[in-house]
Amino acid sequence: MARKYKFHDNRALYFVTFTVVYWLFVFIRDQYKEVFYESVRYCQKEKGLEVYGFCIMTSHIHLIIGTENGILSDIVRDLKSYTSRAIRKAIEEDERESRREWLLWMMQRAGKKNSRNGEFQFWQQHNHPIQLDTIEMARQRLDYIHQNPVEQGFIQKAEEWSDSSCAAYYGAGESKIELIYLE
Repeated sequence: MARKYKFHDNRALYFVTFTVVYWLFVFIRDQYKEVFYESVRYCQKEKGLEVYGFCIMTSHIHLIIGTENGILSDIVRDLKSYTSRAIRKAIEEDERESRREWLLWMMQRAGKKNSRNGEFQFWQQHNHPIQLDTIEMARQRLDYIHQNPVEQGFIQKAEEWSDSSCAAYYGAGESKIELIYLE
């Protein structure tokens, strides 16, 4: 069955969301967020990933991304695959993780339900890429990304969220990953 949401144009910008299976609150721990940041940095340096905006929430991540010289679907596949394995390993090895057994059980359960994975699944299968054809569409999605923690009641002002590109856009802080700013 063909899916409506695909990366059709490698030169375009896309809004994507990566969601942890069962909306598990994984990204409440800094070490799991750092795995994601490191992987994005690697993809930027080695694969040509361009990041225009991002926000890491407790159970999902929003991004505005593009590439000039890569195949975006391949970059996203590799990013999700690597982070899945690396975060799983981090959970398995962290004896301080009070939810370790439960998190691993939930992710194994998700993997067994998905014939494409078999034994383990960290991310939900689809990332629902939406092509941003105009600068207005890109700005609207960027505002949505930045306002997400405010809407969830975590903070009062979007630039206060440390795991977002918002502070960098407002000049109120630095981004944890390299950004290309929307004009």
